[in-house]
Amino acid sequence: MTTEELILSSYGGSPLLSLGQVAEILHRSPEGLRITLSGDNEIARKLKPARIKIGRRVYFRVGSIAQFIDEA
Repeated sequence: MTTEELILSSYGGSPLLSLGQVAEILHRSPEGLRITLSGDNEIARKLKPARIKIGRRVYFRVGSIAQFIDEA
């Protein structure tokens, strides 16, 4: 089972994850992840392309998160 399949099965099959769900996967607090993403660092540069804004909400693509985890 690939990382992407594992994440999809764990979070109900949705192709998008909320900031809280990504924080849980990366073992960080949601506020800590938000601060990390607002800066100019390696993690932010790798996760920003995965980010999608729908209205005022921010979501992340499961495939990109899985790729980030596999590269780390």
